[in-house]
Amino acid sequence: MRDAVIVAAVRTPIGRGKPGGALEFVHPVDLMAHSLRTVVDRTGLDPRLVDEVIGGVVSQVGEQATNVTRRAALAAGYPESVPATTVDRQCSASQQALRFAAHAVIAGDCEIAVASGVESVSRIPMGTSLLDADNLTGAAFLERYPQGVPWQGISAELITARWNLSRAQLDDYALESHARAVEATKNGLFDTELTAPVEDLAVDEGIRFDNNAAAVRTLPAAFHNDAIARRFPEIRWHITAGNSSQLGDGSAAVMVTTTENARRLGLTPLARIHSHIAVGDDPFLMLTAVVPATAKVLGQTGLRLSDIDLIEVNEAYSSIVLAWARETGADLTRVNVHGGAIALGHPLGASGVRITATLVHALRARGARYGLQTMCESGGQANAMIIEALY
Repeated sequence: MRDAVIVAAVRTPIGRGKPGGALEFVHPVDLMAHSLRTVVDRTGLDPRLVDEVIGGVVSQVGEQATNVTRRAALAAGYPESVPATTVDRQCSASQQALRFAAHAVIAGDCEIAVASGVESVSRIPMGTSLLDADNLTGAAFLERYPQGVPWQGISAELITARWNLSRAQLDDYALESHARAVEATKNGLFDTELTAPVEDLAVDEGIRFDNNAAAVRTLPAAFHNDAIARRFPEIRWHITAGNSSQLGDGSAAVMVTTTENARRLGLTPLARIHSHIAVGDDPFLMLTAVVPATAKVLGQTGLRLSDIDLIEVNEAYSSIVLAWARETGADLTRVNVHGGAIALGHPLGASGVRITATLVHALRARGARYGLQTMCESGGQANAMIIEALY
């Protein structure tokens, strides 16, 4: 039977996704090309051997519109004969790209596929693609969901209230994310996944090396709104910029092939894509699908959560990870061990493959076997994937 193995997994350092960020002047095509070029260089393969490039982007507008992955692949020096496409599954866009790459390789449609992702939030601000959308839902959707769907920050607040999470718990988790990222950076634990510096940025720009707890604990609520407060009196307004993911600029890429093809080409498989699924959940709470996604991917494999050595749950908000942990009973010492999006940044369309790169190299550094990654998506969906490190 054909399988899907990862033979290279890389990401750029993540810049702050706002004006003045270190990567503000890097065009998203060039940013994505940086990872696409590096993932080929790490293997030493001729890029003519790549059968397809699949990329993820969230805001497919402006510089990121019209199949940015194709332009990035050409900018990276891939031959014109290598096709490329771009998918949108919101924050899981590049994790979905990786699933499609694995599907193609296992099915025999491709011998080598590259999954990638990019987002330049400083150049294409989050929500830009919604500016001309007066009505995203239509009458039939509103008939089924007359309450509509809140924006993500309000969903994060509703999750905080439903799972009775305190402001201190959210802030403590955020501070720990930064502490872990600081430790990983100082000890060179990101070195194997990072590309060469981009615009002189060699480490993730958002990490707070001073990790000022007092500053985090005194930040105001980020999404407070009087009308929303009247509509949802249960909200306690605990979500702040400090316990939310930092928007980021960055890209990542993973090369996938079969064990047999890797052997033929003299490549060393780093990990096998063991299992991968997607689920839907309540579009109103929007961000809770990581819970059923975790249950489904484990059920598909017969593994238990205790069998998983390292887990990555995208830190869109502290409340998501903490609610997920409470529902699954997960040991948080095994979750986001090098920090997550709260500290490193969340370059939306790149985060899925960024997490894969981090997880693959973290497993191998520890001599561990199984890793699980899952991420929520707007619209009430989530991807989940289990990878098995190979040695």
